[in-house]
Amino acid sequence: MNVQLDKTDLLILDRMQSNARISNIDLARELKMAPSAVLERVKKLEQKKVITNYTTAINPSAVDQKLLAFIFIKATDGLGRSQAGVALSKIPEVQEVHHIAGEDCYLVKVRTNDSASLMALMRDKFGKIPNMLSTRTTIVLETVKEEQKLVIPKK
Repeated sequence: MNVQLDKTDLLILDRMQSNARISNIDLARELKMAPSAVLERVKKLEQKKVITNYTTAINPSAVDQKLLAFIFIKATDGLGRSQAGVALSKIPEVQEVHHIAGEDCYLVKVRTNDSASLMALMRDKFGKIPNMLSTRTTIVLETVKEEQKLVIPKK
């Protein structure tokens, strides 16, 4: 995806990434632009798939999702075929699926209630995915930083 973004687009993305609920009027005020011009730019950024989603960040502990784990998976999928990856991405507890280079094929991020629910997830859902050869699981003891913010370049 090669979309040309100007300085104003980058400023809009930077502000919206920090606060997706910012009103169009406040955003226009911060950028010293007309609200209609800002609204038009945001709509174009959505149409170009630069802005892909608006989400709410939820504290995982608040919904009893205290266990975070990263799972390295070896699969028989050849390069360019990601049947296991597609199947993994359909599991609700799976937050991220990355097809990676190296000894393993996939790196998967999952959240569950506890170690028992992680074991059940691995047995009942991961275990039913064809083409999986092995898994290695790393359980997170403490999260120092976790965010989805991208560094927006300055033009």
